[in-house]
Amino acid sequence: MADTLGCSAWWVKDRARRRLIPHTRVGRAYRFTAEHLAEIIRLYEERPAQPAQAVARVTEPLSEPGAQTGSGQPRRPVVAPVTRLRARPPRRQQQYGTVA
Repeated sequence: MADTLGCSAWWVKDRARRRLIPHTRVGRAYRFTAEHLAEIIRLYEERPAQPAQAVARVTEPLSEPGAQTGSGQPRRPVVAPVTRLRARPPRRQQQYGTVA
């Protein structure tokens, strides 16, 4: 089962133990049928969020607020302001005033 899915046996047992994938339990053993495998594949299948034609329209550049759309100027995407992050000093330096 794990080889077919391309994952580890631990992953399959862990998901079955947590009841996240369909399985049959006989005693302490987890058993999987072909229908279980198909269902697991359907559960973890990822599809595009939007159809391909809609994606092409979404990826076109956006215009700035207040810009004229019929002026023939290229459209520019609206960019959010950037916030710089600062690293904290190490705890040891704060607590003891020395660096190791």
